[in-house]
Amino acid sequence: MDLQKIKSPTDIQSMTVGELSVLCDDLRSALLERLSIRGGHIGPNLGMVEATVALHYVFDSPADKIVFDVSHQCYVHKMLTGRMQAFTNPDEYGTVSGFTSPAESPHDLFTIGHTSTAASLASGLAKARDIRGERYNVIAVVGDGSLSGGEAFEGLDYGATLGSNFIVVINDNDMSIAPNHGGIYDNLRLLRQTDGQAECNLFKAMGYKYLYVAYGNDVRSLVDAFLSVKDSDSPVVVHICTQKGKGYAPAEAHKESFHFGAPFDLRTGEPLHISEQQNYATIFRDHMLDAMERNPEVAVITAGTPGVLGFGPAERAQAGQRFIDVGIAEQDAVAMAAGMAKGGMRPVFGVVSSFLQRSYDQLSQDVSINGMPVVLNIFHGSVFAMNDVTHLGWFDTALVSNIPGWVCLAPTCKQEYLAMLDWAMGQKKHPVAIKLPGGAVVESRRSFPTDYSELNRSEVTRHGSKVAIIGAGTFFRTAEEAADILADSGANATVINPRFLSGLDIALLDELKANHVLTVTVEDGVLSGGFGEKVAAYYGRSAMRVACYGLPKEFRDRFNASELVKECRMTAGQIASDILGMLGAHS
Repeated sequence: MDLQKIKSPTDIQSMTVGELSVLCDDLRSALLERLSIRGGHIGPNLGMVEATVALHYVFDSPADKIVFDVSHQCYVHKMLTGRMQAFTNPDEYGTVSGFTSPAESPHDLFTIGHTSTAASLASGLAKARDIRGERYNVIAVVGDGSLSGGEAFEGLDYGATLGSNFIVVINDNDMSIAPNHGGIYDNLRLLRQTDGQAECNLFKAMGYKYLYVAYGNDVRSLVDAFLSVKDSDSPVVVHICTQKGKGYAPAEAHKESFHFGAPFDLRTGEPLHISEQQNYATIFRDHMLDAMERNPEVAVITAGTPGVLGFGPAERAQAGQRFIDVGIAEQDAVAMAAGMAKGGMRPVFGVVSSFLQRSYDQLSQDVSINGMPVVLNIFHGSVFAMNDVTHLGWFDTALVSNIPGWVCLAPTCKQEYLAMLDWAMGQKKHPVAIKLPGGAVVESRRSFPTDYSELNRSEVTRHGSKVAIIGAGTFFRTAEEAADILADSGANATVINPRFLSGLDIALLDELKANHVLTVTVEDGVLSGGFGEKVAAYYGRSAMRVACYGLPKEFRDRFNASELVKECRMTAGQIASDILGMLGAHS
């Protein structure tokens, strides 16, 4: 079948069901070719081929509104809605986002990169439609993994009361990123085992009509199911059972590792590029397994992303009940950690920076107000981490460091990170967040303290005059390199590792006033609400001049990290040049 002729969903709506099956095979082949070269979300998209084709065959997007949860399973949706070239022409592989994007197409309702949102968003669309007296179908496509997030329950709870057209497609492949965790999955399993006939049915209990499709990768069954609920006048759940990684044996056999992946050999499934470099996932994993071996009170928590922490099936089995996966539910993870700390445990929650945003209330209410010594390890909180607009790691410092009571640490290297982690797990006075460095792992021969209980004490690593450069975390090395450049120009800079992002070393800042006229801060995060602003605010009424370097308060999508760093004048050469200019102007 000539996929290039498909410009919109109307191009498939005159096909026979037999032709749709051929189309699915061809779409899957094209999808696999692109994924093997470009990488991306592999298993979720392979499993959704038939369901997406059936949705666009039956419903009339964009007049009918389809909302994809997380939206990392939207690749075939994009192929059918005018973006085929981005999946069939290697020269255009990078022209579309990996998530739905209204900027790309009217068929994409929202930019969605975090989970458990579709039912709430779709219920809002349905409510707006009903109030305005309009008529169209609203369909929320919700993966079973998304059901572990609290917002999914909230959206389903309200959606059941609409009394109008509201169609929820539950894509049940018995997997999240890793195996599902939570009581709801017992009910999904029971429904699968009874062909949807079990009396105990969560969705019926909430007030939904319910339709079960046992073969969710059979396009004929899906078309029949969707036709039967199209234009429904009441909320209905269509529960479809799909196979994650469908049609590609390695992805079917290794669902967890093929959830998302880099380019791979299409013949064998083996990754094309295997890095021998250390990474903080394996460093964290090895250190925590050792800590759990030595201390029975230590436990590790993840919110559905064990791979981010380096914990594969073998490591999870080794840790036993002290490796806790709450599902994709960061709010529960933080609150549960607070409860565990109250119960005498030493909980360590490892979380992706942009996912931490979803637990702001718990960070404040459940942890900080109650003084619970929870330990956060924030992964991918860097300009050098993920670059999708929905996954930016720029905002964690501003988010956590401004909640009273939290101690936020920014290690500069592997050795300092492990020293801070051990201290955080050993002390019982403070909640502690550790922002892991970005980029390649840095090793250091410097010695680091084992006790950080005297809060907000910075480390002066080089003494100079006139200018002090405070380089936080990832950008400490940049501060050192800028000082080296300045030294070649005859300027002797003081270099400071602040260690703490949640407070200031007031004594040191006051000392600098004696023989410094300029203080420069460099940080791996947004300037607004960041560490540099704290320094600038402190010096506000003094003669000290302050220059803050950091990232903009903007949403950037698929940016080049090196180019963005240059744009923000955060390279060592740019900072040194600016400093020389400022010192010259001052003199």
